[in-house]
Amino acid sequence: MASSDPNKLLTKADKLTKLSLTRWSADWKTATGLYEQAAIGFRASKNHEKAKLAFEKASQGQEMLSSPWDAAKLMESAAALAKELSNWREVGDFYQKASQLYMECGRPQPASDALAKGARALEDTMPEEAIQLYTDACTILEDDDKDQMAFDLYRAVTSVYIKLEKYTDAASSLLRLGLAADKCNATNSQSKAYLSAIIVYLYAHDFQQAEKCYNDCSQIEAFLKSDHNRCASKFLAAYTDGDVDEIKKIAQSSAVNHLDHAIIRLARKLPTGDVSALKTATAEDDEEPLDENDLT
Repeated sequence: MASSDPNKLLTKADKLTKLSLTRWSADWKTATGLYEQAAIGFRASKNHEKAKLAFEKASQGQEMLSSPWDAAKLMESAAALAKELSNWREVGDFYQKASQLYMECGRPQPASDALAKGARALEDTMPEEAIQLYTDACTILEDDDKDQMAFDLYRAVTSVYIKLEKYTDAASSLLRLGLAADKCNATNSQSKAYLSAIIVYLYAHDFQQAEKCYNDCSQIEAFLKSDHNRCASKFLAAYTDGDVDEIKKIAQSSAVNHLDHAIIRLARKLPTGDVSALKTATAEDDEEPLDENDLT
């Protein structure tokens, strides 16, 4: 009867992959089966470190056997164990490797999913890396003309940007979501994304950029005719009037209440700056005298 001791299985598998005077070629087929048995044994006994190592070696074995799908699944198992061990760098590396393997066998959906799993695992400890994984996951879906499947990923990366207080990047992510929604004729998601981007700019107290974003997005008919456009217009008007109470009232409206939680939290904190100064500046612009020598 074959030994079920995972340590012995691992040792035996290692021997089968090493060349020697008596072994001129590696027996990857037998070794890979042993690595998988060892990995399962180690995982059952809660030896996560050795289980991770065995899954990683089993994945390598499946690669050597030209089975990228099986290699990818095993690499995801290694990544999950790296997460249990809080080996965050390995978590990112392993999920990226799994994604590459899925792409090798022409499976973009699981390739994107693998990156998204890695991103979710890294959000709190390595947010910059999480952003990159989310972005790469979105790109894979877009390249495969599956933009609608990227919506939640854009929302997730926006939330990470907001946590990092990178509001310009958060707004840009929302505009990319709007573009993806436009390709899918998902007009409600598109309009929500544009209103969300405007709210992010207002939260960052960048009224000029919020106004520019509103004007640009209003060129799109679906947004122009939406309740989200009317909500954005009311926000900008209230800011121009320096009306704090009105801004707070709009932030409680149904159009805002149906946005993502991260955006609702920002809206509830509006206004973040001195809007009376904005009102004064607007009034001065309106009253600026005509320069007869200015021919522009």
